[in-house]
Amino acid sequence: MATPVVMPQMGESIAEGTIVRWIKHVGDTIERDEPLFEISTDKVDAEIPSPTAGVLTEIKVNEGETVPVNSIVAMIGQAGEVSAPSTKKDARPAPRPPAPARQPAQVQSATPRSSSPLVRRMAREHQVDISQISGTGIGGRVTKHDMLKHLGSEPGEPLETERTTPARPQAAARFKAGEDVDVVPMSVMRRKIAEHMVLSRRTSAHVHSVFEVNFTRVAQLREAKKAEYEREGVKLTYLSFVARAAVDALHAVPIVNSSVDGDNIVYKRYINLGIAVALDGGLIVPVIKDAHEKDLLDLSKAIADLAARARARRLSPGDVQDGTFTITNPGVFGALLGMPIINQPQVAILGVGAIEKRPVVVDDAIGIRRMGHLTLGYDHRIIDGAVADQFMATLKQKLENFEDE
Repeated sequence: MATPVVMPQMGESIAEGTIVRWIKHVGDTIERDEPLFEISTDKVDAEIPSPTAGVLTEIKVNEGETVPVNSIVAMIGQAGEVSAPSTKKDARPAPRPPAPARQPAQVQSATPRSSSPLVRRMAREHQVDISQISGTGIGGRVTKHDMLKHLGSEPGEPLETERTTPARPQAAARFKAGEDVDVVPMSVMRRKIAEHMVLSRRTSAHVHSVFEVNFTRVAQLREAKKAEYEREGVKLTYLSFVARAAVDALHAVPIVNSSVDGDNIVYKRYINLGIAVALDGGLIVPVIKDAHEKDLLDLSKAIADLAARARARRLSPGDVQDGTFTITNPGVFGALLGMPIINQPQVAILGVGAIEKRPVVVDDAIGIRRMGHLTLGYDHRIIDGAVADQFMATLKQKLENFEDE
C-alpha cells in the first residue's frame, strides 16, 4: 500500500510551503529518513526526510509550487507501482483533525483572514485593520506581500522610504532579442529576503554608528586558547569573542535588546543572539538561544553548529525564531565595515568588519595592532545616538580588555 508524503508544518504560524527541489525522482529507491525534497517557508529552508522506505512512485507537486501544509505532495510505494508524473496544480490536503470551535468574539468575518504574528505586528504599527485587506494566501490568509502592497498603495501621507526611493517599475524590464543578458527569476529565498529588507526599511528609522576597536588582547587570547578549543572540536574565532562581549553590552544597555510593540517597548530579560550565515544565493539568521547563559566555549560551539546546519539545510523552524539581537560578519569576506539592515522585529544589528594588522598611534608612536571596525545599525524610534554610542563604548571596552574565562 502506497504511503502519502505531505507538506510538513514547519512552525506554528506556517500555513504553506514551496517545494524548491525534488532530491529524489519518480522511480528512485529511498530509505526512511533519507532527504526526499527541499522546501522554503516564511521561517526556514529545509530538506524533508522520507517518512518510509520504498520507491517514489508519484510526484504530485512540481518544483516552484506553493501548497498548504498537510497537502499530499508525493506517494511512496513499491517497485512496479510507478505512476505517470502528475500535472495537477492543486495538491490534495490530507485529512486533519477538526479544529476546536472558536469563541464568537474571535470571529471577525464570514471569510477567515488569518495572519502570521509578523503581519499582525505590521498591522498594529501602521494602524491597519487586517479585516479590510483581501488576503491572497491560503484560505484568505493575509500575507506579508498583501500587507506591503496595502501599505504602498494606501492614500495619504507617504512612508519615509517612499519620499526618497523612486517607484519601482510595474513590469519587468523588456530586452531586445539577441541582447547580451541573462534573465533569471528570483529564487524563493531571494524573494523572501527582498520582502524582509524592504519591510525593515519601512518599519525602522535606521541610523548607524561605527567604532574602531583594538583586537590585540583578543588576538592574544585566541592564540593561547586555539589548541584547547580544537581539542573540543571547534575553532575559536573573533566572532565568538564579539558575541560574548555583545552579551555583556546588552546587559549594560538593555534597550538595545528590546523590540517595539505598537506604542510600547518590550524589554527582553533573555538574550537570543542571531548569527547571520551566508548561503549560496541567500542569507539566513539562526539563533543562539539564551546566549547570556553561555561562556566563550559554548558560544563557539553554538556558532559552529548553527552555521554548519544552516549550510546543510538542516535547521528547524525553532532555530531561526525569537532572536533579540543579530550579529553579521561581512569582515570574513574582507569588508572594512558595512551598514546592515535591522532584522525585524529587533531594534539593532551589529556588523563586524575585517580584523587585521594596521598602523596606529600608540603613546605618540606608530605601532602595529590588530584593528577592526564594528557598526551598530539601530532603530532611532527608540534608541538615541547617545544610547547607541554607550552600547558601543561598552562593547569596545569589553573587547579591548577581554577577561580570560
